[in-house]
Amino acid sequence: MTDDHLDLVDWNHFERSRAELGPGFIRILTYFREDGIKSVRAIEAAMHEENSVALVIPAHTLKGESLQFGAGPLAEVAETIEATARSCVETHRFPDELVPDVVRLRQLFDATIDLFDKATNPLLVRTNQNFGNKKVANQDFGRL
Repeated sequence: MTDDHLDLVDWNHFERSRAELGPGFIRILTYFREDGIKSVRAIEAAMHEENSVALVIPAHTLKGESLQFGAGPLAEVAETIEATARSCVETHRFPDELVPDVVRLRQLFDATIDLFDKATNPLLVRTNQNFGNKKVANQDFGRL
């Protein structure tokens, strides 16, 4: 993980959300992942189809859900896409200028999900620890 990924999530906000949501946190985070995948795909499809109207709702959804978990940069890009698309719907034009933002949205979403996984999955944390040459005491447990 590079240093530029460290500021993708406001970890204080993330932990507050975790505390407020309690036992339902992981379930809701799973919904965020599933909805986010659908929203990013819908935004990418709308760009390919040059459909300004179809950009608005998934960008709005992704923005709100990202803010709930402290993913500010992801929410900002989604907000840019939403606001630009809304303006283009009113002016009857397609926002070609959003292509770099949509590419960035996919990158931010993937990186943010990766960070969330590392923060919530104990197996990922455990496998990333460096134990050096030390032998863990229970490695022979259950062996004859």
